Amino acid sequence: MDGAHPAHHDAFAVGPLVLPVLLAGGVAYLYAVRRAKRRNPVQSWSPWRCASLLAGLALLAVALLPPLESAAHTDFRVHMARHMLIGMYAPLALVLAAPVTLLLRTLRPAGARRVTAVLHSPPARVLAHPAAALLLSTGSLGLLYFTPLYEAALAHPAGHPLMDAHFLASGCLFAHAVAGPDPAPARPGAPTRLVCLGGAIAAHALIAQAIYGGFLVHIHAPIDEVRQGAELMYYAGDIAELLLAAALVATWRPERRTRPARARVREAA
Repeated sequence: MDGAHPAHHDAFAVGPLVLPVLLAGGVAYLYAVRRAKRRNPVQSWSPWRCASLLAGLALLAVALLPPLESAAHTDFRVHMARHMLIGMYAPLALVLAAPVTLLLRTLRPAGARRVTAVLHSPPARVLAHPAAALLLSTGSLGLLYFTPLYEAALAHPAGHPLMDAHFLASGCLFAHAVAGPDPAPARPGAPTRLVCLGGAIAAHALIAQAIYGGFLVHIHAPIDEVRQGAELMYYAGDIAELLLAAALVATWRPERRTRPARARVREAA
């Protein structure tokens, strides 16, 4: 750590695209809800899921638009705030909106079968496991902050957009693997998911403490700024993971245990 940020190039001009893309996503979701209700009026769609989707898009808008987007290039605290919004809070809100379930309700049978086949494919089954999602989301933070990768991302015009894309994708993947209401054929039971969530909590705490203490950290910024960013990661990360644990409890459904065949035969006799 030192007292100045390195020079960086102008970022890709993605700002003008952010708001139209987010608005299009919200409109598409609400249109899909309307279509699903038309196809099956008996099967309702929770307004809380709509609110969750809109909240997730709003959080992304705050993080991806000025002033946070522009300030993140020169202030590590702002970078960390955006990381929390893009990688933890917005993904949880978007995942709880159950977009895949909504998609399956709006598609024709042939299209729904294709989506289901993708969900059952080996790559999807691997990615949907919370251990793999934990490695991609939390595990990548060590690579980012304890190697020159973070400074290299700042120096390259595509660096911040790529970081944002990774934070969002890996955050959505982890939230889905742990507590998502959408179908996930390879998702393990609640105990395994709780263990992975506990691993994420411990890893976040250790990484934040290491950044605060300056151990092996490759972040060229004022010490006070880096420490405040680490504190934000520590406390805001804990809150986000507690919300994820609450979502796991809210979406968890006990597995039905089938009786052994011999017991059923005895009862039938």
